[in-house]
Amino acid sequence: MVRIKFLNNGSTPFERLIGHNTDFLKKWNDLEETLWKKTLLDTDLLEQVRRTMAFGNGCEYCMVKGGKPDFDESQMKISTAAAFAELFCIDHRSVLDAHFEMLREYFSDEEISELCVFMAFVNASQKLGKILHLTEELQAEAVVKLKDIE
Repeated sequence: MVRIKFLNNGSTPFERLIGHNTDFLKKWNDLEETLWKKTLLDTDLLEQVRRTMAFGNGCEYCMVKGGKPDFDESQMKISTAAAFAELFCIDHRSVLDAHFEMLREYFSDEEISELCVFMAFVNASQKLGKILHLTEELQAEAVVKLKDIE
């Protein structure tokens, strides 16, 4: 059971929880749309980062939406971004200059900036979903059951 009441503002359970403030909901959705559509980064790369972070943050709602990350380790750009995202989830304080040097092998500074902003937004969203107790059964876009992926 979610920890605060749902409102009618928003079209998803997540939106109905942050919809207590309609300005927050609008700006949140606007930023999410910008991060997915007005970016230099490939949407598959972003999705693999989102999936990686869902498991790192333990957000059921986010994990069942796409399942586990699904890419070949030979896809070095995606693999590097996903590894960086995983480190970000585990302990963002442990990110070193050397990690940014690894990113620079595949990404421009502009792309690294966008990746970091995207990861910060996804991290906030997933941690919010986790603490508000958004669970698997609330995810209308689930492609997998939690029991099948853990």
